[in-house]
Amino acid sequence: MKILQFLVLGKNQEILDTLKRIIENNEGWHADICNENNCYEYLENNHVDIVLLSSGLDEEFESEIKAFCDNVEGRIKVIDHYGGGSGLLKNEVYSHFPDLLP
Repeated sequence: MKILQFLVLGKNQEILDTLKRIIENNEGWHADICNENNCYEYLENNHVDIVLLSSGLDEEFESEIKAFCDNVEGRIKVIDHYGGGSGLLKNEVYSHFPDLLP
């Protein structure tokens, strides 16, 4: 089983906590929450498969983090997730990792 490591970024702590809980309800999926100021250091020092962008981030930061993730060896997938529930989140993940479909 492939383990997926998520880094969840956003401004609303309640939403971030909910996303972490939803992600970790899936076997083999793990999530950490980070703020904009520390995310680059986190990405440089930790293995991350998916950066999940939640609400509240400005467009400039989103563009910069996407470019950063594209340039990381092994390319980190970036998902813009602004709501829609756990079903939508799973579909977004599976679109990047179709080999994980149950």
